[in-house]
Amino acid sequence: MDVPSPHARFLGDTLPRIRQDARVAGVALTGSIAEGDPDVYADVDLVLVVDDDAYDAVLRQRLALIGSWTSLVTGFTGEHVGEPRLIIALVGPPLLHVDVKFVRVSDFGTRTSDPEILWDRDGRLARALAEQPPAAAPLDLQWIEDRFWVWVHYGATKLGRGELFETIGFLAYLRETVLGPLAARRVGAAPRGVRRLETIAPEEARELRATLCGDDRRAAGRALLAAVDLYRRWSDPGDPTIERRRHAEELAVDYLHEIIARDC
Repeated sequence: MDVPSPHARFLGDTLPRIRQDARVAGVALTGSIAEGDPDVYADVDLVLVVDDDAYDAVLRQRLALIGSWTSLVTGFTGEHVGEPRLIIALVGPPLLHVDVKFVRVSDFGTRTSDPEILWDRDGRLARALAEQPPAAAPLDLQWIEDRFWVWVHYGATKLGRGELFETIGFLAYLRETVLGPLAARRVGAAPRGVRRLETIAPEEARELRATLCGDDRRAAGRALLAAVDLYRRWSDPGDPTIERRRHAEELAVDYLHEIIARDC
């Protein structure tokens, strides 16, 4: 496993300390390091697998435990990304971003991809992976279609009000939630927002540049129209399994054009 030297030093120093806690059944690694594509800017994504009967107690002590294993600068829980089991931390110096997810042994097998097991106290981690294959949830195109035209109307209202920072932020949301995942899907990659699109989907990434803008009303309008165009082309328009919200699309896009035409 090819690991940048700061990350390797962190793992070499920290793993022996984690192993001293008898409640921890094992440690696994996910993310770009486990996938074999790390660089010096990569996070360290750890999964701490804890005995079921000790899990609640360990969860209450997470920050203190991490501070006993490494030089913790600061950390917080991951509710904002929908993962309350996660601690997002900076350690060091030198500063290193480390994500530590605490899971029960009984939950370890439930996963979207296979992690790299770094240490397995009694073989339970390996058995869990062998007994249950990974199951990545597919991108839900119907979920997106049901929402997209409401979002387009929302962005148009922000543009019409002159809230350009809101409009710029909204465009970023569309790239993260809709266009980035669709771009990744087009090249057979896992949909993960806009992460590494420049590398995994360079043609789509170039097209996404049309959705960027500064604090200029006309440029923001063009970027919104570009987002609509990309969605229409990238969302499998001929897929008969997707119920298209044509009436909502027509009304929302007409409204967007009306807003753009004002003061022009």
